[in-house]
Amino acid sequence: MRNVVISLLGTTLDSGKKRKWRPTLSMVQHEHFPIDRLEIIHDSRFNRLAHNVKAEIEEASPQTEVLLNTVDMTNPWDFEEVYGKLFDFARNYGFDEDRERYHVHLTTGTHVAQICWFLLTESRHVPARLLQTGPPRGGEGSPRIDIIDLDLSRYNALQQRFDLLSREFSDLLKGGIETRSEAYNAVIDRIELVASSSDAPILLLGDTGTGKTELAQRIYELKLQRRRVKGRLVQVNCATLRGRDAVPMLFGQRRSYTGQAGSERSGLLREADGGVLFLDEVDELGWQEQSSLLHAIETGRYYPLGSDHEVTSRFQVIAGANRDLTEMVAQGAFRPDLLARLNLWRFRLPSLRERRPDIEPNLYHELARAERVLGVQVGFNADAAEAFLRFARDPATPWPGNFRDFGGSIQRLCTLAPRGRITRAMVEAEIELLHATWGAQERDDDSALVRSVLGEVALDPFDKVQLAEVIRTCRASGSLSAAGRTLFAVSRGQRKSVNDADRLRKYLQRFGLDWDAVQENRNP
Repeated sequence: MRNVVISLLGTTLDSGKKRKWRPTLSMVQHEHFPIDRLEIIHDSRFNRLAHNVKAEIEEASPQTEVLLNTVDMTNPWDFEEVYGKLFDFARNYGFDEDRERYHVHLTTGTHVAQICWFLLTESRHVPARLLQTGPPRGGEGSPRIDIIDLDLSRYNALQQRFDLLSREFSDLLKGGIETRSEAYNAVIDRIELVASSSDAPILLLGDTGTGKTELAQRIYELKLQRRRVKGRLVQVNCATLRGRDAVPMLFGQRRSYTGQAGSERSGLLREADGGVLFLDEVDELGWQEQSSLLHAIETGRYYPLGSDHEVTSRFQVIAGANRDLTEMVAQGAFRPDLLARLNLWRFRLPSLRERRPDIEPNLYHELARAERVLGVQVGFNADAAEAFLRFARDPATPWPGNFRDFGGSIQRLCTLAPRGRITRAMVEAEIELLHATWGAQERDDDSALVRSVLGEVALDPFDKVQLAEVIRTCRASGSLSAAGRTLFAVSRGQRKSVNDADRLRKYLQRFGLDWDAVQENRNP
């Protein structure tokens, strides 16, 4: 294939025979890189120089065909003009990649022209490799010439560095834990991409204890490393933003409002300027607070309490919620415009029950954490570790508090471990404690659920548990028939005549309830 080089005329470097090194002429002085055709682009103001350079090249390398191309540029430092002129040249050139191999000489021309050449070759508007020349090292020998291939996939070392950096960012988001859950790792990989390249709000959803707070802190650390933020992370527990203290806490307060010394407050939004505002439990915000916060998030401006002047604060937002915000919007408990603002990047963190493969690596992570807190080295006896992992991984183990329950369990075991060893007997005692705690919580939850529907009515414990499960199933189902199919999935196969809806309706009537009654007050 024929070698073709496209080059801008160097109006300074290519001028004068007294120069020791002239880049365009030097290209034809390399025996290992023969040039069949050299396309020189020049401004008409430098027509004489272009013809002189052409004559010298033809004398030095008779086999090289030299073609002059006039492209006038009013301002060679104007990016828009230079890119447009070179783009038009490339579009009209007529490249023949089957017969010719193309190169673009990157050494001559302004820095703007060099950037434009790079963009045109990287985007394949010019199907060429870049050619870089330089004077001889030490002033002696042959001029230097280097070919730069922009196919980065061929640079294994570069690709490995990119992969390593990406893994480091993912490890940061995972807290250094070698997680094995495919679902969780997929969420983390996507969060890493979003947090590294976008300043838009991030919404983290998941049950209590799934790690939303820790993940928000790690997202902030990632943004800090990627230089997407400069300020601090400000965490707001939205459940506390109630009553008259909510506004000054968020937006600040001027002393003139109270007239008392020490009453001036900067406010959390001001403290988050240039950084990240983490709205923890955003589903607990009151309606008025939602409205005020939405305006500040959208505009970056707000009025502190008692001030006639707006304050500006630019911050990025991470929000965490335990409940389904879409359902809350449908119930009128959450503003749809605020949800739309927060919902661009929405990630649901799976519960511990959905991450059984991650239990073992999290066990050793919690051990290391407990060691740092307690200042002693702690470990499981072999039979104790096996017993605890078997219990923790069992599908029947509910882990209602997720990693909060899990971490608390490991901390108790480590604190009580004699001589730093956790025994099988200690594990069995801890399992009994967890079952007792969860049973009491479940009974309390059942009582609250039944009370939200029936009020203060005395029921036998058996009826209370059964009715609570029926109410949960009804609220999770789209119809009476669907709820009946779920509740009677086993016994319905033993009946000749099946009418699940009628059977469920009669059960509810025993307590004076119907379908509409159990659907009310769905978030007691």
